[in-house]
Amino acid sequence: MKFKLFKADGSPSGDVDIKSFPTLEEGKGVDALRQAIIAVHANNRQGNASTKVRSEVNGSGKKIYRQKGLGVGRAGDKNAIQRRGGGVAFGPRPRSYNQKLNKKIKRLAMERALIDQANSENIYLIEDWSVAEPKTKLFKSLIGTIAPNSKKVLAIGDSFEDKFALAARNLSTARLGRAQDLSPLDIVQTDQIVMSLKGLDVLLAKFGKEETK
Repeated sequence: MKFKLFKADGSPSGDVDIKSFPTLEEGKGVDALRQAIIAVHANNRQGNASTKVRSEVNGSGKKIYRQKGLGVGRAGDKNAIQRRGGGVAFGPRPRSYNQKLNKKIKRLAMERALIDQANSENIYLIEDWSVAEPKTKLFKSLIGTIAPNSKKVLAIGDSFEDKFALAARNLSTARLGRAQDLSPLDIVQTDQIVMSLKGLDVLLAKFGKEETK
């Protein structure tokens, strides 16, 4: 798989062929990617919605009025579910929405996400992430040179210097991501991916591939 390579200052450095980049058959891993994205969203849910059942409502358990003789329907206490201020039947209760995926599914989903972005020519490589000073305009200029028309840029590296992180934190159109912490959702929800060579090595190591030379 060939990618455009840029120097640390954003100037083009030709194309580089990454032979160890993952490959999959057409359509393979699509369902795994769907499952992984659903799992990420599900795991982010708090699951703290709660309602009170009849036994938890604060109030007397005394019968509202006598059973017979008033010409109205029979009624129990005021905590009944059909009365205002009463309990809730089958309402939401605190629960966990967490979904677990095995390593094989996670790996296949990440491969599918990367391959789709690569096939769409949305992945660029950069030799290293660095700025001379921790200033947003320097990072903005670097990203604008590499991906000028992108609205969502994901900058991937194995690690980031403090001054580089400070330069990037205020740019709303770009965000940083460590290669070892990425999920398939991070890959698919961005317009353009700019990845350092060391960050690429970390990603390829997840798939048991050889590191780039």
